[in-house]
Amino acid sequence: MIKVGIDIGNSKLSCIVSNYKDKKNISILSIKSTPSTNIKKNIILNYDNLLDQIKSLIIESEKNSQTKINSVNLNLPLLDHKINYYTSEIFLQNEKISKLHLNKLVNNSEYFNKETDYTDIFNNIISNEMDKKIVSDIPLEVFAEYLKINFLKINIKNKIINNFSNLFNKININIENYIPSPISSSLSVLSDDEKKLGTICLDLGHSNTSIVIFDNNKCVYVDSFQIGSNNITNDIAKGTSTTISSAERLKTLYGSIHSSPSDEYEIIEIPVISSDKNSFKQINRITLNSIIKPRVEETLEMAWQKIKQYNFHYKKIKNVVVTGGGSQLEGIDEYVKMIFSSNVRIGKPHEFLNLVKEFNKPNYSDVVGTIIYDKNDFSVNFLSKSSNIKKKYGISGFFSWLDQYI
Repeated sequence: MIKVGIDIGNSKLSCIVSNYKDKKNISILSIKSTPSTNIKKNIILNYDNLLDQIKSLIIESEKNSQTKINSVNLNLPLLDHKINYYTSEIFLQNEKISKLHLNKLVNNSEYFNKETDYTDIFNNIISNEMDKKIVSDIPLEVFAEYLKINFLKINIKNKIINNFSNLFNKININIENYIPSPISSSLSVLSDDEKKLGTICLDLGHSNTSIVIFDNNKCVYVDSFQIGSNNITNDIAKGTSTTISSAERLKTLYGSIHSSPSDEYEIIEIPVISSDKNSFKQINRITLNSIIKPRVEETLEMAWQKIKQYNFHYKKIKNVVVTGGGSQLEGIDEYVKMIFSSNVRIGKPHEFLNLVKEFNKPNYSDVVGTIIYDKNDFSVNFLSKSSNIKKKYGISGFFSWLDQYI
């Protein structure tokens, strides 16, 4: 099966084409990326230029992969979103658990509730309880007295969905799945063990920082806020009176969270913004790092406060994976370890994908995750299965069928 993913970011557009057999057997046919200035802070600045860029990217990807692209998985930034945790419970009085009980749990919840002007982009079970004990799945044919399901729903403004669907409708491409970008990033870097044991994934992107928490193989938390590595670039440009391009180069080549005594004597020559193109000045590395550190500290502290806001700090998750372009900043792993009091590693896309060196980097984790995404992993599977149950005739059969909907 051909699987295609697209990420429309604030700094680049990326497209990946794969031959997908299963989650561990994926062959990459093509991966392309191109710089973009048509989106800023997740807002489309030039619709026509963006449309032309997407067209060109898809044509190039079709040539490279020798396939026809008809549908894509599309990453969505978490912008103008709402997070809602809700629960449903029933008392069985020592009854045998059936599919009717599971359906009743869902139908009695907020699962099917729709909010005006918003679309659900994530709505799934995050944990199950049977007789006050956590279970990975509620087993059928087992006697129990009490069942509870905990859900997470994420809504995003319709205008965001409409903007992207309009783009792809114009080039006759179907959007198969809208994927929250933080989830895509986490899927491409987290191992099965990390998802099982509990792990926080931080994606330090160009304009956004996103957070995903997996625990017991469930995605239990997703969020994002608009501070990214581009803020560091702007801080450097303002703090040293240099150009944006020079500030980006300074951050990439010399930037670090930590300074050593020798950094005071490491002199860097940078261009100065002036009418004279040949105007330069010198700064030392300590000056550069003193600009970078406060912004990184602010970003990580905000991420930690968001986690605390939903009480996930009580779970004492001891694994953090940092990905995205900002994760390549020198010393970032040590600083994350200090703030989160956890084991930390830098996350790159999975090795089994055999990506070429150019794309085997943290800043491509978001687009790579679009081809790993399986919607069955993020949906209430027993609802679709229950639709195959034939309705029984007769009075008792009718009320048994009706019971699952009340």
